[in-house]
Amino acid sequence: MTRKFDGTRILIATHNAGKLEEMEQLFAPHGVEVVGAAEMKLAEPVETEDSFIGNARIKARAAVEATGLPALADDSGIEVEALDDAPGVYTADWAETPKGRDFILAMTKTHELLEAANAPHPRKARFRATLVLAWPDGHEEVFDGRVNGTLVWPMRGAVGHGYDPMFQPDGYDITFAEMDPAEKNRVSHRADAFQKLIAGCLG
Repeated sequence: MTRKFDGTRILIATHNAGKLEEMEQLFAPHGVEVVGAAEMKLAEPVETEDSFIGNARIKARAAVEATGLPALADDSGIEVEALDDAPGVYTADWAETPKGRDFILAMTKTHELLEAANAPHPRKARFRATLVLAWPDGHEEVFDGRVNGTLVWPMRGAVGHGYDPMFQPDGYDITFAEMDPAEKNRVSHRADAFQKLIAGCLG
């Protein structure tokens, strides 16, 4: 049985302002106030696990221990079938450069690896997001979301972020980066996980 969240305040273990705003809109109808990790001046913990749930758990537990508040954390990435589900949990790492993250570089690397492997079309991939909601007493609830699609090349679209310009979700003829943000947020991997959280803990 999923534990219901009956508090009025939750810590979102992220320093990403866009993600925090998304969470605010999600929790507002349920009378839950959200506060971000940056506002609480929390350091970003080192993500040492090799799974989405492992890294989300690190972030959620660190936030709970630092503040005593219930905390929600997520970890997400893209899995490419022909690359044995890489980059997966290392999605952000593939974009790292000395000057910060460069996802055009990461997408180009992905395309070049697929070409080198002579991977057949359609080149299937999925975005995944895992949410961990942690309470101060140690209880946790975990929700996994995903959206399936194919990779396209060249990149298309100027909105979105990360791998959005080369990911075309199943049932659409446009990429996430060509899609209206409201529509993308309705069908994305994170939306899938959020809907499960809302139904399980706030419904």
